[in-house]
Amino acid sequence: MQGIKQGQWVPSMQYLSIALATLFIAIVATPSASADNDPNASDPVKIMQAKYAAVEPQLKQNQFNRPLVLESAEIDNRLKGDIYAVINYPIATVTAGLNNPEHWCDIMHLHINTKYCHVIKNPGSDTPATALRIYIGKKVPEDLADATRVEFNYQLATATSDYLQVKLNADEGPLGTNDYRIILEAVALSKTKTFMHLTYSYSVSLTGRIAMQTYLATVGHGKVGFTVIGKKADGQPDYISGVRGLMERNTMRYYLAIDSYLSAANSAQDTQLEKRLLSWHSATEKYPRQLHELEQNEYVEMKRAEYVRQQAVH
Repeated sequence: MQGIKQGQWVPSMQYLSIALATLFIAIVATPSASADNDPNASDPVKIMQAKYAAVEPQLKQNQFNRPLVLESAEIDNRLKGDIYAVINYPIATVTAGLNNPEHWCDIMHLHINTKYCHVIKNPGSDTPATALRIYIGKKVPEDLADATRVEFNYQLATATSDYLQVKLNADEGPLGTNDYRIILEAVALSKTKTFMHLTYSYSVSLTGRIAMQTYLATVGHGKVGFTVIGKKADGQPDYISGVRGLMERNTMRYYLAIDSYLSAANSAQDTQLEKRLLSWHSATEKYPRQLHELEQNEYVEMKRAEYVRQQAVH
């Protein structure tokens, strides 16, 4: 692709709303001193089952009208978002859908800021790792030459009959961000339900923090996340804003992309793209305060064109 450079940065405030891909890091509570004697301490299935038990009350009653818990944190120069959710698919369906890097490109494509995704083999190694080459850009149609390229290393860490773990990471991102990590975990709950944990995190340099603050004071002014931090004078919820609000919005977008991909996975091949697009847009519109950006026809037309380009340009 001519005119596109590794790590290219285009100075548009709209880039700051991305959640790139940069996706997720799983953070598990530090074991107690007695963990050495606990046979379940290093068993990921047991750990996930324990987490499910801990968040079950929140899964049953929350603001999302679906079994979902969203958490965010800002620690030093690192931002992260975590989503815990029960999804209505058996673990075999989840594993078949998410253990393939090509499928992750289909997932990433749904995000409004993803302009392109292609699976590549990283050179310079005896055993080249699979990677996703992703271009991140504006929320409107855009030439790839004007987008920013980010490459995620993809690793299928674990896949058993009742547990799945997938990892993605990227060294560099746009606007002074780096060390992107995405981890997805899934464990069987029943024959038809799966408990999923998605974490998305990245670090921000001083330059990146200044750029984010500029965005939040201009294009991103008034945008909020999902965590309720109080009530306004009129009694309406007061939602978290700033960089944590940005993180929460993008973590939710990626979760909805995963769910939309899985919901269409068993449909006829020639109908899957359309079903994914309509499902993702419909899901985001259930949270218009946080996630509304484009009308359905604008989003679908843009993504159709980007998908066609994605098949032709490598």
